[in-house]
Amino acid sequence: MKKTIATLIAGLFATAAFAQAPAPAAATPAAAKVEAKQEKQAAKAEVKETKAAAKADVKEAKHTAKADVKEAKVDAKAEVKEAKADAKETKKEAKAEVKEAKADAKHAKAEKKAELKATTVAAATPAPTK
Repeated sequence: MKKTIATLIAGLFATAAFAQAPAPAAATPAAAKVEAKQEKQAAKAEVKETKAAAKADVKEAKHTAKADVKEAKVDAKAEVKEAKADAKETKKEAKAEVKEAKADAKHAKAEKKAELKATTVAAATPAPTK
């Protein structure tokens, strides 16, 4: 048991020795300046990179927007062309219907005139006497 306690105590002292790492050497003002300068340069580089990425994103967004607008214009033109073709076809059909209606009216008028003429002639002709 004494050996176990001695081993535990030795282990405790060893752990304590490792836990106390030597304190870093006091930074000299020159070393601090160099480190600050490096950090500043790193920050500048990061800002520059971020700006470049943002600029690229804006450029891509503009390109995408232009493509979308162009596509929308093409679609709109196609729709207008289709609407014009539909209107032309509708107008053509309406003209044909009007022409047919006029022809029917003319035919009906001619039939009525012939009927009236037949009735008038029959009324004007004296009935044969026996």
